[in-house]
Amino acid sequence: MVKTWDQLEELQPAVLKMIKNSFIKNRVAHAYLFEGMKGTGKKEIGLLLTKSLFCESLTDGFKPCEDCKNCRRINHGNHPDVHIVEPDGLSIKVDQIRSLQAEFAKKGLESLKKAYLIIHADKMSNSASNSLLKFLEEPNAETVAILITEQPQQILPTILSRCQTLKFQPLSPQIMIKQLVENGVAPQKAPLLAQLTNSIDEALELNTNEWFAQAQKIMLKLYEVLRKNPLEAMVTLQSDWFPHFKDKEQIQRGLDLLLLIFKDLLYIQLDRQEQIVFKGESERLNQFALQTSGRRISEQMSAILESKRKLAANMNPQLMMEQLVLKLQEGSSFV
Repeated sequence: MVKTWDQLEELQPAVLKMIKNSFIKNRVAHAYLFEGMKGTGKKEIGLLLTKSLFCESLTDGFKPCEDCKNCRRINHGNHPDVHIVEPDGLSIKVDQIRSLQAEFAKKGLESLKKAYLIIHADKMSNSASNSLLKFLEEPNAETVAILITEQPQQILPTILSRCQTLKFQPLSPQIMIKQLVENGVAPQKAPLLAQLTNSIDEALELNTNEWFAQAQKIMLKLYEVLRKNPLEAMVTLQSDWFPHFKDKEQIQRGLDLLLLIFKDLLYIQLDRQEQIVFKGESERLNQFALQTSGRRISEQMSAILESKRKLAANMNPQLMMEQLVLKLQEGSSFV
């Protein structure tokens, strides 16, 4: 779904203010680096900036009209002078950048302007990065490059030094919840989704995902048996958790859900019920919160965070979960 300037300004006001000032002062840079978490609107604002460059009927001197021939073609991905480069497999290959260099040498098909968006610029191979430097060192006045990344530290310093960096801030949970509800998510479900991802599109996908719905049920069941005895918790791991949470990404999602239930318990103890995300489980959570201490909850949350780090470091997932369950048992000591 194409977002307008006003819609994107709500998500990234500081970034849009800088772009607006660049147009008003006629100081658009020849190369930008958009850096920030997944889902913070980097690609959408990259395309918005591109439309502002090509738009035939700018509003207020900087907002694309969204209705002229150029805006429509950029929205549909078929403008001849706008090029988007994305990883071919795991990386952006040198041949992809060389193809861009060939385009750099040509005049624009319809004007002197050209724009290039390099998605996941941190995934350029060394050869591709070195090839890109030629364009950045010898910029054409009518050419604009937009590099988009979540990992700026993986990009060559010589490339970074030639770009104007715009930092994209994580979306606030309040903005996420508002956007999700506007897109049809039930108000009761939106707070949980807003805590799990910074991407509106990913949150909307999770909202209708059967695997995710089942994952929540399994996580709640695991928490309940954790409060009983180690044997029952281990049985639940074998019968429910391991068959459902199969790869590393799914296990991380499960740990995130488990962490959020402990956060909810802490919020209840701190009398901040408005911040809990498992809205449909508030009655049960209130009962659980009465049966533990804030210190104990903090220790359990630390254990989950440590397990996430172990998983990221490629620890055996089954061993990691078994160790975590033992640590989370009520009354057990932590090592």
